[in-house]
Formats: sequence, C-alpha cells, structure tokens
Amino acid sequence: MASLPPRPVRDSQVERAEIVLPNDANPLGNILGGRVMHLIDITAAIAAQRHSRRQVVTASIDEVDFHHPITVGQLIILKASVNFAGRTSMEIGVKVFSEDILTGEQQHTSSAYLTFVALDDHGRPTPVPGVIPETPDEQRRERDAQQRRERRLKRVKGT
Repeated sequence: MASLPPRPVRDSQVERAEIVLPNDANPLGNILGGRVMHLIDITAAIAAQRHSRRQVVTASIDEVDFHHPITVGQLIILKASVNFAGRTSMEIGVKVFSEDILTGEQQHTSSAYLTFVALDDHGRPTPVPGVIPETPDEQRRERDAQQRRERRLKRVKGT
C-alpha cells in the first residue's frame, strides 16, 4: 500500500465559538465541565477528520484542567489542530478560551490532548498522513506530542 502524502498542520485547524447559555451552566452560572469536554471532543474530531479525511474515533483523552470558569453570556472558543500522526492515530491539541463579548477580552481556560484513530470503510484502523510542522511552534508541539505518545504507550503496556 502506498504511503499517504503528509499534510501541513494548517489543513487540520479548527476554530469554533459558542455562546454559553443557561442550559449549559451549573447553579453558579459557569459552564459545566462535561459540556466543555463534549465540545473539546467534537472540535478535536473535526481536526482529526480534516487531517485524515476519514471517520475517526476517540482513543484517549489526556487530563483536562479547568483554570478559569466560563460564565453564562460569554463565548467559549475552541481551537484545535493535529500535533502528531502515527500510523493510524493522531494527537490533536485543543485550547479553550473564554471571551467577554462586550470587551473582546479572552482568557485561556483549559487545554487537552486527544488521540484519535482513523477508520476504513469497514470500521478498522487505517493509515493516516504524516504531519508537516511548518512553524517553530508546530515543530515544538510535534516533539512534545511524540513524548506524550511514548508515555501513553508505556502506560498501556504497564511498564
């Protein structure tokens, strides 16, 4: 099977925004952590699909820390792109921000790394293109993703 040509990170980038509504919030008026995690997963899946041009499934989500609340009436902004691609899997990085609509002030609220596996037409893992990191930041993110991948593999193997 011929290898797939690698693709630049910019081809996978996703940015989406939603207003936080009362039904998204807890009694304190802050967006529910589960809602944030749901949006992180969807946004990352879109980036993985853009990179692989395949259906994908979530294989793992690294820890998610919530640094600042996002309140009703603010925007939640999610930015995602592929950091690294293995044979059939991809690590997607997602950064979450809040934005005050009236002032435009943004605050980084959380980050997450997710691993997705691309599927063929029969639902089996299938090869994905490599990643072309074009900027120093993209190159750093790829190196960091490779280190996280090694740690994940060790954890799975129990070593």
